[in-house]
Amino acid sequence: MISKKATNILKVAFRALSRNKLRSLLTALGIIIGVACVVAVVGIGEGARIQSEDRLKSLGTNFLMVLPGSVTSGGARAGFGASSKLSEDDVEAIRREVSTVSYVSASIRTVAQVIYGNQNWSTSIQGAQVDWPLVRSWNVEKGMFFTEQDDKAAAKVCVLGQTVATNLFEDEDPIGKTIRIKNLPFRVVGVLESKGGSMMGQDQDDLVVAPYETVQKKLIGTTAVGMILVSAATNDLVDAAQNEITALLRQRHRITKPSDDDFIIRSQTEMLEQAAAQNRTMSALLWSIAGVSLLVGGIGIMNIMLVSVTERTREIGVRMAIGAKGRDIQAQFLVEAVALAVTGGAIGVGVGLGIQRLVARLAGWPVATQPQAILMAVAFSALVGVGFGFYPALKASRLDPIEALRYE
Repeated sequence: MISKKATNILKVAFRALSRNKLRSLLTALGIIIGVACVVAVVGIGEGARIQSEDRLKSLGTNFLMVLPGSVTSGGARAGFGASSKLSEDDVEAIRREVSTVSYVSASIRTVAQVIYGNQNWSTSIQGAQVDWPLVRSWNVEKGMFFTEQDDKAAAKVCVLGQTVATNLFEDEDPIGKTIRIKNLPFRVVGVLESKGGSMMGQDQDDLVVAPYETVQKKLIGTTAVGMILVSAATNDLVDAAQNEITALLRQRHRITKPSDDDFIIRSQTEMLEQAAAQNRTMSALLWSIAGVSLLVGGIGIMNIMLVSVTERTREIGVRMAIGAKGRDIQAQFLVEAVALAVTGGAIGVGVGLGIQRLVARLAGWPVATQPQAILMAVAFSALVGVGFGFYPALKASRLDPIEALRYE
């Protein structure tokens, strides 16, 4: 229950602030910007974190990627992916010898124009083996995935991503139809379920998956393996699988020093850590902006309260003359500073939520409103009001009543 004295202090505080509404608003502007930044950055940052985790999970279960690394030739080192030393024998060795692995698929990629009737679409052509949908945890929505016999025979069959199927066939059923890739006919045997965007914002459904041997020999004309996709048996065995694959490939490639590795292994955990590091960098930048804004807002509150003490010196003298004590005067000005800060904080919360919705609508970024962030921002603005309002309130409480009454 709020006492009558406290109620009167609040009434006087808001009456004093409302005398000059524009000045009060401009004073609270730093608090408004700071709190808005806090609310916006927490919401956007949390949304980005959730999206990164969801997109990482969409890569597959217990996912590992074995990529071509740097290569040393004649004393010269070429960069990542300059020349792939990975082979189909490596793929078979991983499948056969690494006990912590459930599924393995060689993978190779090219880009081509895909044609059906009078429709055409430029897309990614993914060469893969039969374990590919199991590694990627990617189900076939219509039809079926190609078989191991199709891969060994380099059969001209394919499975379409949803984006390709929609652009080539619209409402027509693509199963059994023939499309052309680089002037070669491919029979459509299946359509994948929709996956959505990748961690880099690319459309994962914009692809055609065909047997690895077909893409390698008939579309690209190479013997190199683009990458090896692996699924560990369980999440707990991801690190063990990574270590076993590393040891196996070093043995097969006759590598004695880790610095000479001609391959790179990336896990879901590493990818998630990289995404989290990027989010932290952006959050730190926005938090620094919020901190500076709150500091500027606090200085503005102190400045305006010092001006208010000077303007209301005679009023303070009158109140002291009729019995007000120093602590009452101090409480009065401290409440005004806190009221100014909290009001600015409340407006800042509204602005921050508005920024979240604007970013979600215009940029398509995910946002996740955090109630604890809103409470923290308002509480911090109140602390700013107390911290920067204390000195002006103390100065007002120490005025000499006689000198205050004489003040013009």
